[in-house]
Amino acid sequence: MLISGINAHICDRCVDQAQLIVAEEQKLKQKSKLPSFKLLKPSEIKHHLDQYVIGQEEAKKVLSVAVYNHYKRISVASSSTSHADENDVELEKSNIVLVGETGTGKTLMARTIAKMLQVPFCIADATVLTEAGYVGEDVESILSRLLQVADYDVASAERGIVFIDEVDKIARKSDNPSITRDVSGEGVQQALLKILEGAIVSVPPQGGRKHPEQKMVQINTQNILFICGGAFDGIEKRIASRLQANAIGYNVSKDKQSIDKDNMLQYIAPQDLKSYGLIPELVGRLPVLSFLNPLDKVALRRILTEPKNALVKQYIKLFELDGIKLKIDDEVYDFIVDKAVEFKLGARGLRSICELIMLDAMFDAPSEKSEKNIHITLEYAQRQLKINNLGRLKVA
Repeated sequence: MLISGINAHICDRCVDQAQLIVAEEQKLKQKSKLPSFKLLKPSEIKHHLDQYVIGQEEAKKVLSVAVYNHYKRISVASSSTSHADENDVELEKSNIVLVGETGTGKTLMARTIAKMLQVPFCIADATVLTEAGYVGEDVESILSRLLQVADYDVASAERGIVFIDEVDKIARKSDNPSITRDVSGEGVQQALLKILEGAIVSVPPQGGRKHPEQKMVQINTQNILFICGGAFDGIEKRIASRLQANAIGYNVSKDKQSIDKDNMLQYIAPQDLKSYGLIPELVGRLPVLSFLNPLDKVALRRILTEPKNALVKQYIKLFELDGIKLKIDDEVYDFIVDKAVEFKLGARGLRSICELIMLDAMFDAPSEKSEKNIHITLEYAQRQLKINNLGRLKVA
């Protein structure tokens, strides 16, 4: 089919080909431009976190300010490239380390921020990392994940945020120098140093091990913000020994007497991370240190019902999909919270107990067409926990 113009004709195949060429050119232009984003204020970021994470005001403030400053660094870096000035102050990034017990919300905060951010964000796990040349993943695989999230756009990935989870698992295994290598401990920390500080790193695009014939992508980590999180189990003893919390006698100062021994993490300092097993060079590259409070009964009760994705709301939604209306008495919430405190598993313990209570209802209800209402009472909850062998959940 020929389409007539003023002085010439063009066929339908040429029209299709020309359309493909124009679309490809526009895509290349879009990639060359850095995407614009709305600069969110720290209070706006914290307000978004408040909808999903209960409590932890200190950690949320630290995280909100860090992300806001990261946005500002990116905007200044993109504007200063067009008109450089000798008097411009170079803004350095402030990597963060979050310390908190299991189930207090470290990873949840990272995932919640990931949903609202307009920069690439990825969560990496430190437990699988090993020293180069050994079975496991290289440190560069963290950046491979960020590159995949950014749809292999290097310019976009270089403005991203990385959350490294379980960073305490790469602590030095012992203080005594030995002939054997610390493959998944100190070796990984040393490999992380340059990436955290800012360097041009060769990254395999598909992840996995690096080998000589593989095509590499160069990524500059200067503008990538790193947030590290870990439980640091047992670090309270090191904090207590530094503060001499157990000292007794006439010469004990009033400051030592006022120490809150139920929440020692609030007194954490960089030297505690060093004594736990992180090398001084790594601690120095994580200048912002914050903590997460252990969850008390009030916080756990709020976690059950208040957040947007609260556990109770999830179960109500699950039953709604089968056309069933779920009702739970307030006494059941208090019972679940008491058991969760007993198991010392934080917010994750709530899920384990809820699953045991709801198991039979979730099994039977979809099959019973006549039953459209389920009412969970305290007696029913107590009976379900006895039937489903609650003893197996108890901690030793």
